[in-house]
Amino acid sequence: MTAPAHRTGHVERRPFDGLGRFATDWLEARYHFSFADYVDPARMGFGALRVWNDDRIAPGTGFPPHPHREMEIVTFVRRGAITHEDSLGNRGRTAAGDVQVMSAGTGIRHAEFNLEDAPTEVFQIWIQPAEARLTPRWETRHFPRSARAGRLVPLASGRAGMAAEGEGAPLHIHQDATLFAAALRAGEAVRHRLDPGRRAYLVPVEGRVTVCGTDIEARDGAAVTDTETIEIAARQDCDLLLFDLA
Repeated sequence: MTAPAHRTGHVERRPFDGLGRFATDWLEARYHFSFADYVDPARMGFGALRVWNDDRIAPGTGFPPHPHREMEIVTFVRRGAITHEDSLGNRGRTAAGDVQVMSAGTGIRHAEFNLEDAPTEVFQIWIQPAEARLTPRWETRHFPRSARAGRLVPLASGRAGMAAEGEGAPLHIHQDATLFAAALRAGEAVRHRLDPGRRAYLVPVEGRVTVCGTDIEARDGAAVTDTETIEIAARQDCDLLLFDLA
């Protein structure tokens, strides 16, 4: 019997300069997928991943209280810090390199403000939940950069076997998906195995990488399909996020 051929994978690069744009006096945003007034029928989502926004928020400003329902919202802070308040009475500050997760569920109102003296930069990521009418919740967690040096570390997950408890454990999301982060030095490489039928969306937070032979620049998106192993090589010192999705 002939062994099945190894699938080298398909990588669709989504250049940062080609992403959707929005700007006001306090917010500069780039949209990886259709969002608000930016509509691209070819980019309505990627599996359960519905939104990946790259936001730069001016000091002393932010998103005033507004409602959400039926969505898992993950915020990764690139620079500065974001301060969260919601209708459940939660309040907390999430600093650069750390993550907050909000399950909007049956309904929640929240505000996100930059109370720092310099601009705050975040990735705002929305995931469609695996079930409806969940109880709303919010959580934030510190993830030291040193823990992901040279390897992929889960930051948020709803996959079986990833729901560990305690310091450094990933935050829970209600979906069969995992958000990983890695910090690589120039010349370092990591591999990530994709189970059959799964896909990944990768974004370098900073620095340049090669993904399965395709060069990806800082804050580009890389939609990866049809492969068993994702090969990621750093061309510069870099930080990156990778979402493993069904």
